[in-house]
Amino acid sequence: MNTILLDKLNGISTSRPPIWLMRQAGRVLPEYRKVRASAKDFKSFVKNPDLASEVTVQPVDILGVDAAIVFSDILVIPEAMGLDYEMIEAKGPSFPKVIESIGDIQSLVCERDIIQERLDYVYQAITQSKTKLNDRVPLIGFAGAPWTIMAYMIEGQGSKTFSKAKKWLYKDSKAAHLLLQKITDATIHYLEGQIAAGAQIIQLFDSWAGVLDARMYREFCIPYLEQIERTLTVPSIIFAKDAWFALEDLATTSFDAVGLDWGISAEYAHSKLGSSKVTQGNADPCFLYADEKYIQDRTREMLREFGTNHIANLGHGLYPDTPLDGVKAYIAAVKAYQYEV
Repeated sequence: MNTILLDKLNGISTSRPPIWLMRQAGRVLPEYRKVRASAKDFKSFVKNPDLASEVTVQPVDILGVDAAIVFSDILVIPEAMGLDYEMIEAKGPSFPKVIESIGDIQSLVCERDIIQERLDYVYQAITQSKTKLNDRVPLIGFAGAPWTIMAYMIEGQGSKTFSKAKKWLYKDSKAAHLLLQKITDATIHYLEGQIAAGAQIIQLFDSWAGVLDARMYREFCIPYLEQIERTLTVPSIIFAKDAWFALEDLATTSFDAVGLDWGISAEYAHSKLGSSKVTQGNADPCFLYADEKYIQDRTREMLREFGTNHIANLGHGLYPDTPLDGVKAYIAAVKAYQYEV
């Protein structure tokens, strides 16, 4: 019923910008925390389609956003490939075993049937979410970009530098490309399943793009992103965090929209992407700590700067302590904004 996000991605004129938020299905909502408490741990939560679909739909019911995004995690891919991970509370992901040799890479699974069978719980969550949404808004599916997944598989946890993973790019680029290709193949199969289950938009998260430079991103990221995008049969968004240096390269890809972090101004984005490419995001999540008037004023200012080819979002996901009133004020300000005729 609400097609504003799909319209924007498909180049159809809209009266206002669409809005959805990264991590909108999360700890900022009391209703989410209540459901989360019923699960033993994060992974069992993600793997329970009933619970995952419930929190997927919550932001649509409670916040009135223009899209839902399936509740899952980017690290389901390495797990499906044979590299298990743990999610440690207040610390983040941790891999008991990491990629250390070419043999480790060769042992990874990337065959379609196996990947899709192991990730069936995500497809079930998508199907159930679609039923609960009842066509009110579109459903977004997602995956991590190959470089970001590779970084976790080698580093074994979050890092400021991801130097262990980057070392492979410089020291053994052939092995790095082999790993990236296997991740790409697995991701393609994974996203095919998401679309078959009902995902109407796909976003790729390249969360650790910013630890590379333009040359390395061009060699080790762009070709694999393009491979994935070429297989997608629905509109697509690429969000490469802190990759201001890669905007010109991202502009040449077939993604329908490019997500921006808060360090990239509208003027800079337009100079690198051109005015025809749809942009998304840019708002600093911390601006939601401000008072309602500031949020309203800054939102209108941002939307004027970006113009009519923009999807309102944030430059990163919502933080756990983000005030719910701030989130609601931002969404209300976007939905009240009308393009000048």
